[in-house]
Amino acid sequence: MFIRTESLRQFIRFYPVVTTIIAIQLGVWLIVLIFPFIQSLLSPFGVIIPPIGDFLYQWGTGVNLYISQGEYWRLVTSIFLHNPYGVMHVLFNSFSLVLFGPALEQMLGKVKFITVYLLAGIIGNVCTWLMDPNAFYFHLGASGAIYGLFGLYMFMIFFEKHLIDRANAQIIMIILIIGLVMTFLRPGINVYAHVFGFIGGVALGPIFLRNAQPFSIWKNTSSPRDDSIQFNPNRWRKKRFPLKNVFWIVIIILVLIGLFGRFL
Repeated sequence: MFIRTESLRQFIRFYPVVTTIIAIQLGVWLIVLIFPFIQSLLSPFGVIIPPIGDFLYQWGTGVNLYISQGEYWRLVTSIFLHNPYGVMHVLFNSFSLVLFGPALEQMLGKVKFITVYLLAGIIGNVCTWLMDPNAFYFHLGASGAIYGLFGLYMFMIFFEKHLIDRANAQIIMIILIIGLVMTFLRPGINVYAHVFGFIGGVALGPIFLRNAQPFSIWKNTSSPRDDSIQFNPNRWRKKRFPLKNVFWIVIIILVLIGLFGRFL
């Protein structure tokens, strides 16, 4: 469910919404980071480049005061923006989407998945704004939306147990606990977006998980599985060992990002 065995081409074909979200947020992050640098290099030669990166950052970042003045689009655009100098922030969010987004995209369908993702992010941003509407407080990043996905998984664990097995439920619980602990320990984190994004994901569970089917890798194949021809018990046995390794590698990476991300 959370172990990615697809090639890049297969991943893009099977999970187009997750791929598009990651491409947008990485693309915007690169534009915001690189364009000012290119502009500074070329300006001595008289080459003028529109400040696209600065415009995107200033126009899309969530700022409570500006939202109170009617710039409500910031509740959405800030989901796709990240600090141009916070490389670990955008990489962590992209990494989390690669791991935990595909299963939900298959289970919910493309439209429901993007709807849940955006609603959870908006809920986190709205609650951040409501806590202090007139503050000149900047907030940006996809963390609220991603915690909304965790909230959806949490609803599965407690109320739709047929959608997730025990091993994957344990993975979600461990990563969620680590993430919530880091939310309150690390400075500069939008706690409201994390907490209320998660609560929003749980609240959306009864609506969007109705009639959902468990994740199945076989749904990504063009033809039905034929166990008598394609299934190889020895090959399956060989795959068991790496699965445990990948799980612990994921946990270690998340812990290291949480602990040392502030210094990178």
